[in-house]
Amino acid sequence: MVRIILFLLLIALGAAGAAWVAEQTGDVVLSWGGYRIQTTLPVFMLALGIVIVVAMMAWAILRGLWLTPERLRRNRRERRHARGRHAITQGLLAIGHGDSTAARIHAEAARKHAAHDPLSLLLHAQSAQLDGDREGAQRAFRAMAEREDTRLLGLRGLFIEAQRADDPVAAVMVAEEALKLSPSSSWASHAVLGFCCAKGDWAGALKILDNNQSAGLIDKATYRRQRGVLLTARALELEKVDRDLARESVMEAVKLAPTLVPAAVLASKFESEAHQTRRSMRLVETAWLAQPHPDLADAYAHVKLGDSARQRLVRVETLAAKMPGHIEGALAIARAAIDASEFTKAREALAPFIAAPTQRVALLMAELERTEHGDSGRARAWTLRAVRALHDPAWTADGYVSDRWRPVSPVTGRLDAFQWQTPVAALPSDKGPAIESSAFEEAMLATPRRAVVLEPPTPVVHEPAPIVPSPSAAPAASITPAPAAQDNAPPPAAAAEATPTETTLAETAPSEAATPSATAPVPSPAPAEPAPARPAPLFRSRQDIPKAVPAPIPAVIPIIRAPDDPGIDEDGPADEFAEQIGQPKAQAGGWRGFLSRWGGN
Repeated sequence: MVRIILFLLLIALGAAGAAWVAEQTGDVVLSWGGYRIQTTLPVFMLALGIVIVVAMMAWAILRGLWLTPERLRRNRRERRHARGRHAITQGLLAIGHGDSTAARIHAEAARKHAAHDPLSLLLHAQSAQLDGDREGAQRAFRAMAEREDTRLLGLRGLFIEAQRADDPVAAVMVAEEALKLSPSSSWASHAVLGFCCAKGDWAGALKILDNNQSAGLIDKATYRRQRGVLLTARALELEKVDRDLARESVMEAVKLAPTLVPAAVLASKFESEAHQTRRSMRLVETAWLAQPHPDLADAYAHVKLGDSARQRLVRVETLAAKMPGHIEGALAIARAAIDASEFTKAREALAPFIAAPTQRVALLMAELERTEHGDSGRARAWTLRAVRALHDPAWTADGYVSDRWRPVSPVTGRLDAFQWQTPVAALPSDKGPAIESSAFEEAMLATPRRAVVLEPPTPVVHEPAPIVPSPSAAPAASITPAPAAQDNAPPPAAAAEATPTETTLAETAPSEAATPSATAPVPSPAPAEPAPARPAPLFRSRQDIPKAVPAPIPAVIPIIRAPDDPGIDEDGPADEFAEQIGQPKAQAGGWRGFLSRWGGN
């Protein structure tokens, strides 16, 4: 509306001006050389306007003719640039959905129409990477690194190509160059920090960490945690070289990251050596409440040097009570209880975890069976179960499982990547039971314990005592041998050794000893043959005893409990069975060893 009003005003002003000129009187005379022009003022003004318009039109025509070549060149450049942009867009889209052929075609078109465009270089490099052409990708990234506007992008590409070529030296050199150009570059600082940690340059790593915090790449909490990790790594490395610097580093680390397990363990050790027991215990308790760990339990148990095994057990029970029901506390109690010969407490601690044992639980049960009862069969069964048992937590980072804590991940170089957790590959599947017990383990663990009675190592011969005839006895008569069911009855001393948990032949044999009949006539004194040595009984019950035993019972039958290695029997019928259960043939012990394992274990 305003424009219309202004336009009407201009028209009105023009009409008023034209009317004013028309009303003017007088003539206008132009004299130029021999020419003389005389006209009125309105005609002169009209002629002047026409001349001005014609001049303007002529100037426009001439200027257009003069600028036509440049306009044509500019239009051509714009068309090429538009084609290049279109090729770059389509090429990047082709790379996005993995079409290497289309990406290569569009990269060639972009190079032809927009060779100096940074995105054209990027498209060419990425299409070469998609095709697997590493040399072409490196050439493109080098061209980008030589330009001022794409230098960091080119260095990043060269860094990635060096990593793919497994050239850590070149990768670190490129990262250091990028870090000089841009201290706030996160990927460059991450790479250089990982390299410093890998070569043990803790001072350089701490300097880079400070630069990251100054550049705002990490927050304050992350900075404190990562600095504690680096200081702990330096302390662990200098523990046996420079103990003063190691102690100073780990004390600062435990202040910055009090829940870091390696820092708490090492700091507790230094405080214990300095006889600062309470401070040492507080350090371990703080880390234990955040993450129970076997190293923390061991450090807590040995916080006082020279303590007895029972004192360590009491201390470990105190620590485990702070996290009731946790498996690490139960394992720590079981370990300390076995060392203190408190086998009942060890079994009570492991009882809630026996239904689905982990490897450490199974190994502790094997050690408990071997230490408490000397039962090598059950110990071997628990050891075999440990092979297929659930995995215990371990230091894990990016799928890599380590036997010790490390400051950075060896896979990605990430700082503070290791966590105490169950490895992902060891987690059970939902398609079925993860762990299945073998028939041998079930048979060995279901068999009740039996006393093992073996043949004495050397034959024992006892001279019979001389028999004094009674005055009222009848003349010569032979001694009536005892019934066959009593031939294998052990002497009272052997029967007294049987424990309540052991089933022996002494429990099934008659209580009375095989002695001569009270009414039988006593023979006259005569030189008697020494009784031959007899092996100890090898049968589980009375049904296995032969019906007739020809030789009489010697005066003393020594009973020897089976050792862990019964020895080698030349008969060797149990070699195949020994191979099936994974035991060397030399320890099978023939058919006697076979019976002793199934009867005694």
